[in-house]
Amino acid sequence: QVQLVESGGGLVQAGGSLRLSCAASGRTFRSHTMGWFRQAPGKEREFVAAINWSASYTIYADSVKGRFTISRDNAKNTVYLQMNSLKPEDTAVYYCAAGTRTTYHDIYYDYWGQGTRVTVTS
Repeated sequence: QVQLVESGGGLVQAGGSLRLSCAASGRTFRSHTMGWFRQAPGKEREFVAAINWSASYTIYADSVKGRFTISRDNAKNTVYLQMNSLKPEDTAVYYCAAGTRTTYHDIYYDYWGQGTRVTVTS
């Protein structure tokens, strides 16, 4: 069992930066792929980024490539999402998830956090 708690969301102007954190409980954290997803108002949840257990492999949605960076610290049971050059279209609730495969398919993620809201103003 893995429990996930996101933090770091907030209000930021376009062009600004935020760093999201996701703290995990449970001894199996370091064996899981970790992902970030987001859901904007009135839209479906979408994949943002994922990182494998050893941090040797990462994948990103095209919409965030070059602006967002996912990382993890297995000693701290924490995964991060550094978001730079934020745009109004990045406004969403951001969720972290723990899964079995480093993929954009949410079906492979078994554990989800409650989400943290990010609002980017123009």
